[in-house]
Amino acid sequence: MRRVLVARLDSAGDVLLAGPAIRAVRAGADHLTLLVGPRGRQAAGLLPGVDDVLVWHCPWIDATPPPVRRGDIDRLIDRLARGRYDDALILTSSHQSPLPTALLLRMAGVPRIGAASRDYPGSLLDVRHRLPEHGPHEHEVERALSTAAAFGYPRPAGDDGRLAVRGPLPDPTPLTGGGRYVVLHPGTSVPARGWPARRFAELAGALATRGLSVVVTGGPDEVSLTATVRAAGVRVRDLGGRTDLPTLAGVLAGAAAVVVANTGPAHLAAAVGAPVVSLFAPTVPAERWAPYTARRILLGDQTIGCAGCRARACPVPGHPCLGAVSVADALAAVAELFAATPVPGEAPVPPARTRCCEPTGTAPPGGAT
Repeated sequence: MRRVLVARLDSAGDVLLAGPAIRAVRAGADHLTLLVGPRGRQAAGLLPGVDDVLVWHCPWIDATPPPVRRGDIDRLIDRLARGRYDDALILTSSHQSPLPTALLLRMAGVPRIGAASRDYPGSLLDVRHRLPEHGPHEHEVERALSTAAAFGYPRPAGDDGRLAVRGPLPDPTPLTGGGRYVVLHPGTSVPARGWPARRFAELAGALATRGLSVVVTGGPDEVSLTATVRAAGVRVRDLGGRTDLPTLAGVLAGAAAVVVANTGPAHLAAAVGAPVVSLFAPTVPAERWAPYTARRILLGDQTIGCAGCRARACPVPGHPCLGAVSVADALAAVAELFAATPVPGEAPVPPARTRCCEPTGTAPPGGAT
């Protein structure tokens, strides 16, 4: 048996974006183990092609890193050595180095290791994939796929390269009720990527007054936020703290539209085929991180002077890149997505103002809306 390990050690959204590359590797292997961080555990369980999951809290990748302790490192090396992997592929974002992880894999005796690396790897990598440092940005999905291909695992024939999750998903009806609904996900892991809660509440109220059901989602630490949005109307259901990731995937899969910022559920919505209104703050390039789906509309000023700042908290008063997006803009985007997938006998959502423009650059499969 050819045993391969793939490492993607950060958040759920990053793990979901690695899905097409993971399928490519699994097509050329007999067994695939996915090494993830604690925040990527549930996403790992949703990915097709994953046979086994190892969880480790990485000190040089995770956004809330633990201290580096020799005992913890030694235990991980021992676990990796027991896996007797033939190959190991390290997937990272452009701002992360794969070399510390490669060192541990080398110490665990993995004979062949590959990754994309700007830095000289010495003997840590057997395959060093060199990505262009200038020109158009490559989406994270395509970055991972090209790294896998350079390592000897091209995208297999018949695989469309889109995001995907395992099925069947949980039935969302007990949580969402019957009929067509719009999901609002107001939370983000990074404050600089968020749209104001009051605007989500106003949007929920505007949708409800048009006769639409609204479902608000959020994690256990976001229940006060979802409750704020829920207070906007009687047709608004609050699922804050009530869904694990598979259940959330089911809720998103049944949605007529999902309004969400640049956070993990945006990628989950794309993976289950839901139309996405992406409130995208350009702290990172949309060409790399926007939801990887043709059924999306991007809102937010992608050309603002401070684009690419990677800020966690916006230092500019008014948060102009997203602050300029109005409730009318979001409502118009939802109306546009509804118009693309009408339901016979159902009244359309009244349009508002014209939506903001999407950035130029790499398009997702099928082309951007």
